[in-house]
Amino acid sequence: MPRTLTTESGAPVADNQNSASAGEYGPLLIQDQHLLEKLARFNRERIPERVVHARGSGAYGYFEVTEDVTGYTRAAFLNGVGRRTEVFLRFSTVAGALGSTDAVRDPRGFAVKFYTEEGNYDLVGNNTPVFFIKDPIKFPDFIHSQKRDPHTGVQEADNVWDFWAHSPASTHQITWLFGDRGIPASYRHMNGYGSHTYQWVNAEGRAHWVKYHFKTDQGVRSLDAGQAAETAGGDADSHQRDLHRAIGRGVFPSWTLYVQLMPVEEAADYRFDPFDVTKVWPHADYPLVKVGRLVLNRNPENVFAEVEQAAFSPNNFVPGIGPSPDKMLQGRLFAYADAQRYRLGVNHTQLPVNAPRAVEAANYGQDGRHALHRNGRDRNYEPNSHGGPVQTDEALHAPLPVTGHTGTYRAVAHAKDDDFHQAGELYRLMSAEEKARLVANLAGSLAQVVRDDVVEKNLAHFHAADPDYGRRVERAVTELRDREGR
Repeated sequence: MPRTLTTESGAPVADNQNSASAGEYGPLLIQDQHLLEKLARFNRERIPERVVHARGSGAYGYFEVTEDVTGYTRAAFLNGVGRRTEVFLRFSTVAGALGSTDAVRDPRGFAVKFYTEEGNYDLVGNNTPVFFIKDPIKFPDFIHSQKRDPHTGVQEADNVWDFWAHSPASTHQITWLFGDRGIPASYRHMNGYGSHTYQWVNAEGRAHWVKYHFKTDQGVRSLDAGQAAETAGGDADSHQRDLHRAIGRGVFPSWTLYVQLMPVEEAADYRFDPFDVTKVWPHADYPLVKVGRLVLNRNPENVFAEVEQAAFSPNNFVPGIGPSPDKMLQGRLFAYADAQRYRLGVNHTQLPVNAPRAVEAANYGQDGRHALHRNGRDRNYEPNSHGGPVQTDEALHAPLPVTGHTGTYRAVAHAKDDDFHQAGELYRLMSAEEKARLVANLAGSLAQVVRDDVVEKNLAHFHAADPDYGRRVERAVTELRDREGR
């Protein structure tokens, strides 16, 4: 009989698949001790580099509004065509350590810090519009499966695919990862996505759910497996070098920002859960709306001070922008800031790369490791009678509706909430050549798995996504395993 999963204190865990929420659509609960313990402990597993997204590059630039979006959001930095806001953008790979190679098959982080006049706004996304899992309680498990095995000390295909075998919702992102866009030619030649669903609120209080799409103006370029191996072997720092040199010679990379907008009242009856980060919103339902242009035009002076110490949190919102019930986003609202408090210290927001630039931070936090600012003789409590900062009484964003009973909910009922439909759609959109490369990439990885049951479970996912997809991957895996005598 398997051992019972417990918390750190030894209490049995009733549900390790779903976080507790306030009803099916409600936000997650801080009373979920297992979730918070799991995320907080995970954030403290490495020092000093990031647990994930350790390998990164970054640059400064600006975001310029080119279209009027005041009907959708009251965020000041998005109000007014021609308005420019300074930004810092950090690119990264997810699984590799700080000294790993750039040209590898891995999702890329795409994190933008907007230094707005209402405070910093952090948009922390990836170069894919979807992710592997839909609940943050599985994030430590997912990353553990992708990192070095604690016994062998290397990444094990059995661990990688074993997790995916038990996570059918990963099929969509796996199809992205092993397709042509799995290895970008450079950071300049890939798109960026907010991935999660967020909230925009206009001056009248009308809210929309929103998804962000940064489309590269350089055009999408990728490396196949052979090109990537050659690039990685010749220059482990290929993406870093390319970004730094391009900006240094005045070839400034840029992206055009588009958004998809869903009226909040349409979410409940949409054909699948619009807050599920393993799915995309079809453009036919919610077309792209152009917003502006992001340009990178200045390299950091010191990579450690500015790139490695750059800290992002999806919880850094500004008036007019807020969260959604997206469970993965809800978990990240806590986990990202907590990771930086551990890695850099509680005063990491005072570091120049992280500090607000267009407005001065004013609060009653004090002391702690690496405190840079002192309030002199100002009182360190609120309220006070000495002219200290006071609250505005104006909410940053619209409240999220809450219904139902507290508990863990395994699924939200929508007509097409399956784990395979969109993976199949993505496969069917590919050209014959793209499909061939996808199948070869998948088979080359999956054929390394020793356990037959893990292989069979993953093949079943591809069959469920599309019969042709499943048949081709199965045939390619079988041929490779037969050749190697497995």
